[in-house]
Amino acid sequence: MEKTKILVQLDTDPYSSVFDRVVAVDAGAQQIFSYGSVTPERVQPLVHGCIFTRGPKDLKNTAIFIGGSDVSAGEKVLDEVKRHLIPDYGLRVSLMLDSNGANTTAAAAVRAASKHLDLGQAKALVLGGTGPVGLRVARLLANAGAHVRIGSRSLERAESACRAIRVINHSAKVEAISVANSSDGPTALKGRDLVIAAGAAGAVLLPKRLRQSCETLRVLIDLNAVPPAGIEGIEVTDKGVVRENAVCFGAIGVGDTKMKIHKAALFQLFESNDQVLDAEEIYEIAKRF
Repeated sequence: MEKTKILVQLDTDPYSSVFDRVVAVDAGAQQIFSYGSVTPERVQPLVHGCIFTRGPKDLKNTAIFIGGSDVSAGEKVLDEVKRHLIPDYGLRVSLMLDSNGANTTAAAAVRAASKHLDLGQAKALVLGGTGPVGLRVARLLANAGAHVRIGSRSLERAESACRAIRVINHSAKVEAISVANSSDGPTALKGRDLVIAAGAAGAVLLPKRLRQSCETLRVLIDLNAVPPAGIEGIEVTDKGVVRENAVCFGAIGVGDTKMKIHKAALFQLFESNDQVLDAEEIYEIAKRF
């Protein structure tokens, strides 16, 4: 008899995300055990509660989802969860990290770009590329073979992001560039055919006059859902809308695909007990959409 599908939700915020719980139900989780204020120090008994209660053949029906608003905290929890699995004896469950929706959002953005550009030949600029979503966007683009400029107000932070990507992908074509003021714009945009803006809400990262002056741009994706737009002139609902010869996507336009990816990833967790779904694995799921 098939065991009940249980998703254990480890949230680093005080209250576990209702959004993530609703998506989990829609994705087929039959029971959701939710825990808030999860820190690495509190992980061990939660993991052991997952792996010691069912036999190895049934552990595919238990999975762990790690969320919360702090991506760095989520990454630390994921690392600690892995430490307490016992794979040599089949005592493990599948894991998914999507703190602040960073992995699913990045995957959806890169997937949108891939439908209009050959990513292996693309020349991209990721604005806000040192943040959790932007860094993952840059990483996925670099993995696909794109040349990626990571733009940040701090050149030092952009260079640190490039180093982090090269640790994972030694052949990554990544370049740090300062976008501290408007005079940096033309240099950052030179030769780019793709711009993805993943900066903080409330900041215009690419003014309209600058993007209109760049003749090579073909795809623009703005992941900021809060006015003003990160890329000026893009509407939040844009989904493949052509503006000034560039195909444009806004946050809601990308959001539909993000939701499909999120649900599909959760559904996939229950297919086996040996998966770890981080940015790259979630992007492979995104290719279905």
